[in-house]
Amino acid sequence: MATENNNLAVRLYQKQFIAMMQTVFGVQSTFTPTFGDLQALDGIQNNAIAFSVKANDVPVAVGNYNTGSDVAFGSGTSNSNRFGPIKEIVYGDIDVPYDFNWSFNEGIDQFTVNNDLNAAVADRLNLQAQAKTRLFNGKLGAYLVDSAAADLGDVTDVNKVFEAASERYTDLEVVVPVRAYVTAEVYNAIIDHQLVTSYKGSAVNIDENGIVRFRDIVVTKTPTRYMAGKAIIFSPDNIGRAFTGINVVRTIQSENFAGVALQGAGKAGQWISDDNRQAIFTAGTSATTTTSTVKPTTTTTTSHA
Repeated sequence: MATENNNLAVRLYQKQFIAMMQTVFGVQSTFTPTFGDLQALDGIQNNAIAFSVKANDVPVAVGNYNTGSDVAFGSGTSNSNRFGPIKEIVYGDIDVPYDFNWSFNEGIDQFTVNNDLNAAVADRLNLQAQAKTRLFNGKLGAYLVDSAAADLGDVTDVNKVFEAASERYTDLEVVVPVRAYVTAEVYNAIIDHQLVTSYKGSAVNIDENGIVRFRDIVVTKTPTRYMAGKAIIFSPDNIGRAFTGINVVRTIQSENFAGVALQGAGKAGQWISDDNRQAIFTAGTSATTTTSTVKPTTTTTTSHA
């Protein structure tokens, strides 16, 4: 069997898997609204740095206006500005490291697979893309929880929690849509809440028993296992990036059975700027926690919006 491996070339599937990963992630990832499309790189060579992110490619959601009596007035008349220190707009690159890796190793025996070999490979790659998306969901949820600027307390009264979140976003002058990722329990509590009517800043589809927003915050029902122990994760849309680098995805003739081994390996991670983390909040606790804890990367942006 060893000579067969010399006669049959290794087949590489990096480009196909990248396209599949990006498509599946866009459809199935819970946190796509916050992190946008999956950024993928074929044949990574740097073991530590994933991407150099241009800071201005990621909108800064938070703006602060200082109305202190001695800011721009009084003793601060000539040496301060209520808009804050002016920063030069420079499209600098921020090196973002990988946070975790992934791999798979499957065997497809032509005697037992009961399907065309190429069809089996395509099917397994699709299922692996779905599995990696679920892995991302756990990592991204944990990252958001670890990045949160504050916890808003228990969720006994969902209206009170959403009201507190709305006040914070108003004070922070967040300029992009805000979303609440919630467990099914919280989602049902919102639907059943007496304030969920069209004239209270909420929108509900009665036919589908579904809610679109509550107190002008978009609500997304999220599996508990992706919530890292929290009942609600508040986050503005499109403030971060999720990425993966693929080392290899291949089939190689097996020496141990009459078929091929389907193998893949890569690295991945996520990034949100320090400024945008000020606009992430959590609330309550959920019954199930995820083990996919990822510590946020410490970086800074180069400009303010």
